[in-house]
Amino acid sequence: MCDQTFVAATFGPCESCGKASPLMNIYIKTEAINYCSFCVEMMACKGLQEGETVASLKKESESLKKKLDEERGKLSDIELNQVAEKVEVLGPLCIKTRRVLKGHGNKVLCMDWCKDKRRLVSSSQDGKVIVWDAFTLNKEHAVSLPCTWVLTCAYAPSGCAVACGGLDNKCSVFPLSLDKNENLSAKKKSVAMHTNYVSGCTFTSSDMQLLTSSGDGTCALWDVESGQLLQSFHGHTADVLSLDLAPSETGNTFVSGGCDKKANVWDMRSGQNVQSFETHESDINCVKYYPSGDAFASASDDATCRFYDLRADREVAIYQKDSIIFGASTVDFSLSGRLLFAGYNDYTINLWDTLKGTRVSVLFGHENRVSRVRVSPDGTALCSASWDNTLRVMSWSTMSNILFYTQRKGCCILRLFSL
Repeated sequence: MCDQTFVAATFGPCESCGKASPLMNIYIKTEAINYCSFCVEMMACKGLQEGETVASLKKESESLKKKLDEERGKLSDIELNQVAEKVEVLGPLCIKTRRVLKGHGNKVLCMDWCKDKRRLVSSSQDGKVIVWDAFTLNKEHAVSLPCTWVLTCAYAPSGCAVACGGLDNKCSVFPLSLDKNENLSAKKKSVAMHTNYVSGCTFTSSDMQLLTSSGDGTCALWDVESGQLLQSFHGHTADVLSLDLAPSETGNTFVSGGCDKKANVWDMRSGQNVQSFETHESDINCVKYYPSGDAFASASDDATCRFYDLRADREVAIYQKDSIIFGASTVDFSLSGRLLFAGYNDYTINLWDTLKGTRVSVLFGHENRVSRVRVSPDGTALCSASWDNTLRVMSWSTMSNILFYTQRKGCCILRLFSL
């Protein structure tokens, strides 16, 4: 059953017994079939050996999982904040809102930066996708989609296209042009089709492939030109709410998080789940890779953010305070990875010191929950999207920028790295 995923129930004739009953949409590898619950159970029991039952296999699975957790625990010799005790404490940060982008008529659900560090795209519950110039506040393009709740959007690496998806179960790609009066809806290309809502999308290292996550419990890799499904990823047992691609041009892995409280790391070439982490106590709303690609952070409805090291194969830090009682909806790292930005349902953005695990600052300004935070590609600005119908672009400065001295051919070169 490892290649099968159960998703939303519908009503109709079972493809196995023919009886009209509530159906489960099941994926066997990449083929979708509709079986009733009885036929699903019969199919699951066909491969059982003598004396085995589904209940006994579940019990064995839980026992093996417990043993794995025990082995992981033996390797947990020290926490990240203990290692970072001697690291210099961050100085005071001065973060100001530089731009407020207004134009959506309802909750802004997602946004993404263009590689040119200037433009960004946003999607909203009003059914619109808007491309903005963050410097001038101009709306360069606006597309109205046939359904509301456009849950996700992404900029192509080239900056020549955007992708979006939502409750229509599709992910569409719109090519952009210099003509701001051109009707982009006429150029829309439906690339991905899931059996439930599309919760996340991102381009790979090129404009030719698109990675999506869905409420049907799966992730999928698509060819943009043909719309063909290249690889499907089955392993979550509930809605997948977020995904993020490893930050490397040659990276072949991505991480996903969902309502089953799991964060899974996948190999895009084989479709296999290579690592899995299950330490959250509620839905995982967002996952984001650390800039080096060796770790990732997650945000959850349990009011915590957590940091996982892929090399240590375990959780190494928890970002939480007793005063934070609302769920975390989104996370992102600063360019160096020293800061973790986390948006919460109490309308705030908390800044955490990734190494020490302490809260550095709290940003106010939004009047409803923060749905998305993203740092610009050059690390100089932060954009937040909110259910208050706006996006805010912020920038910061600090007195504790990190100085590095590099010896090169007898001369000393001073390099200044921003947070």
